[in-house]
Amino acid sequence: MTENRKLRIFLGADHGGFALKEQLKTWLLQRGHDVGDFGTHSTDVVDYPDLALLVAQAVVGNRAGGGDAVGIVIDSIGQASAIACNKVPGIRAVPGYDLFAVRSSREHNDANVLCLGGQVLGPGLAQSLVEAWLDTPYAAGRHKTRVDKIAAIERRFAKG
Repeated sequence: MTENRKLRIFLGADHGGFALKEQLKTWLLQRGHDVGDFGTHSTDVVDYPDLALLVAQAVVGNRAGGGDAVGIVIDSIGQASAIACNKVPGIRAVPGYDLFAVRSSREHNDANVLCLGGQVLGPGLAQSLVEAWLDTPYAAGRHKTRVDKIAAIERRFAKG
């Protein structure tokens, strides 16, 4: 399905996610998506919060300009990058491990960053998760009230 819907996708990975990022990048480009790669570009040790921040900022910046970009961040497990991404206002990042959860994160929560574990997911499962995540639209409706409440929490704490 993602082959018909071309998206702007920002990628980032630490050393633990580098190999999976490279595989996913090739796969996404083959499907015609516009892919921005923030690195890392080797297996040299880097800190995941740095890459997560770059991706999160790019997603927020693109959306502020009227775009609908999404991000994918890959570290060893996927949880740590989600924590870092979620510190950026406007980001709803989720770790992805199964199809039900990734679909729900888009449909119910309008998640805009998917975090994957390069040391726990093989490329086939990772591709299936990404495809399901990208193909699932935000349902809005009754879920919009809840997403709006998340945004209100962000605004409340951004003011101090």
